Formats: sequence, C-alpha cells, structure tokens
Amino acid sequence: MKKPAELFTVRLLINLLIVATAVFALVFTFIHNKNSDGYILGDWLINYQDGGFKRRGLSGSFFFIIQDFTGLKLNLAVYFFQVIIICGFFYTYFKIIQRKQPDLLYLSLLLSSIGFTGIFNCVDYVGKKEFIVFFIFAVFINLLDQEKLDRSKEYLICFGLLIAMFFHEITLFFMPYFLIGLYLKSGKFETKKYIKYILVTLIPAILIFLLGKEINEGQSLEILKNRGVILTKGIFFWNFDERRYISDHFNDYRLYFLSFLISLLHVGFYLKFQKAQKFLSILLIPAFLFSLPLFYLAIDWGRWLYIHMIFLIILFTLMLPKRNYDEVAEGFSLNLKNGIIVSFIIFSLMYRVEMSGRGFTWEGLLYRVFISPVELLNKML
Repeated sequence: MKKPAELFTVRLLINLLIVATAVFALVFTFIHNKNSDGYILGDWLINYQDGGFKRRGLSGSFFFIIQDFTGLKLNLAVYFFQVIIICGFFYTYFKIIQRKQPDLLYLSLLLSSIGFTGIFNCVDYVGKKEFIVFFIFAVFINLLDQEKLDRSKEYLICFGLLIAMFFHEITLFFMPYFLIGLYLKSGKFETKKYIKYILVTLIPAILIFLLGKEINEGQSLEILKNRGVILTKGIFFWNFDERRYISDHFNDYRLYFLSFLISLLHVGFYLKFQKAQKFLSILLIPAFLFSLPLFYLAIDWGRWLYIHMIFLIILFTLMLPKRNYDEVAEGFSLNLKNGIIVSFIIFSLMYRVEMSGRGFTWEGLLYRVFISPVELLNKML
C-alpha cells in the first residue's frame, strides 16, 4: 500500500481544486442565467439585430440563430455554450497539470484571492466571456508544451482569437501573454509569428472602434423580450460615466492598489525560484501595462486583476518540471520557504477582492466558511 505522503500530493490538491472550481462556476452560471442576470446573461445577448455592427454583438446574433434552428430558450442556449467553454478550459488545464510536477509554491497561486479562489469569493466572476480566452490560451499552452503547435494549429488559435474579439474586446488587452508563451517555449523572438497574433486582435479592435455602434441602439430589450428574455438591469441599462464613478468611489478603489501589491509580491516570490526569473519579469511588466486602458475605462478592477492571475497560472505551467511517473511522491517538508508559502496561502484565503467597488475586504474564503454561517445562525436565533 502506498504511504499517505504518496497520495496526499500537490497535484491531488490541484485536481480537487480544479473540479471544485469548475462545478462551482457551472452551478452559479446556471443560477445567473436562470434568473436572467442582466450583467452575465445580458452580456452574451448583445446583438447585431439592434442597430448593426457593434462590440460584443456576435454572441447575441449567434445565439439568436441557435434559437431559431433549435427552438431552445436563449437562457439554455447560452448556458450550454458556457458549459462547453468552462469545461473545455478546466479539462485542458487538468491535462497540462497531469504532465507536470507542481509544487506547493505553484499551488499557492491557485489559492490566491484572485486565482481560482477568486471565483468562490466573488460569484460575479463566473459565466463571463473571458472564459473563451482562458480556454483558447489553455489550448495554446497545451499545444506549446507538447510541441504540437504546428502552422495549421497556430492558424486555428489565431482564428479563435479573431472570433473572441467579436465576443468581447478584452481579448486584445491580454494578447501579450500569447507572445510571452511563444518566447518561453522557443527562447527566441519570432517576429513573424508575433505579428499574426497582434493583427488578429488589433484589426477587429480598430473596426469596432471606428464602426461599432452602441450596445443598446434602442431595440435590444424589445428584441430580447420577444425571444423570451426579460432584463430589468444590466449592461443594456449601463449609461453612466465610469471614470467619474471611480473618482467618486476612490476611497474603495484605492484598496485595489493594496490587493495588487500583495499579488505582485506573491508573483515576485514565485518568480524568485524560476530559472528565467529576470527576463520573464521584464516581459510581464509590459503585459500588465498593456491592460491599463481597462483600468482607466471600466470599473471592474478586480476582474482585470483576476484575469491577469489566471493567465499567469496557465502560463507558468510551461516552466513546471515534467512529471516523473517512477518518482515516489514526497511529503511536505517544514522549512523556511514552505513556511512563507503556507503563510501566503492562509492570508490569501482570509481576504477578498470584489469585481468592482471594494478592492480589499476581510471577507475571504475563511470568512465565508467559518464566520458567515455563524453570523447567519445568530441572526436567525
């Protein structure tokens, strides 16, 4: 019989976390769709039928076609697609991890408040369109890691990014991670390849900026009502100055700088133990700076930090050592490095980063598991 130390491995914990996160995301995505959430379901139903070409409009028109051919309710049609994308992402990431030998330090990234744990802390992260880009990036890294990214597959990845741009424009702002992945694998700059990835995201962005109309041109709510979806709030009602909102609520938003600093120290500590730490650190700085327009234009600061961390978690699998199937798993040893890591993990589970609004609170996963139920029970009694 195997010793407990051989069974209780980091990979096992990561696998359990993958399953738990996937199930949690699927359940709460279903709840959001069932309740016709205007921010999550509504975002998938932006369409070209109301006023023509616009940002994010391809998704709604796509689901209108699905409904016309199948007779499915829009809520279900969207959810089935979300299930495919979410399961595809977690399954691909699971496949990558099975080939690797992750350590406790890598696991700590997943348990960061803006890592996989972020979904448990903020259910508004689930069901959103960034899962499309997560899925594409996971497939991309999986192919890179197996050295199977030939020309035909690379064109498929680029085509996926092109389509993703018409689902949500944030695809552009996280494209640098694809370029970093290419460099980490090849160890050299491949300008021609980089240009392909840049163009398939930049050209749609220019078209959307120059030709795109408003998300709601006046008929969207009526069109959706006729198709069985009634929205009372959400993106179709979004009509205020987001920069002014951030300015007016800066006492809350400035706490995002604290969350960012914590995550920066966490990632920096991780990179300290990687071979290409210095050059990779240099590459990650422009990747983050490239996303700064999102922080200027939109209020979802926690969401942007969360997306960055998910991309880093997937990207860093390229640097994990290959799994040795003959090697006996070792138990956790008590040393200074692991002590710091465990402290990071416990601290990460204590605090929460909201999608928008409060950038740091002590209402993390531990609060939700051990304190919230007690407070609720106390109120009931």
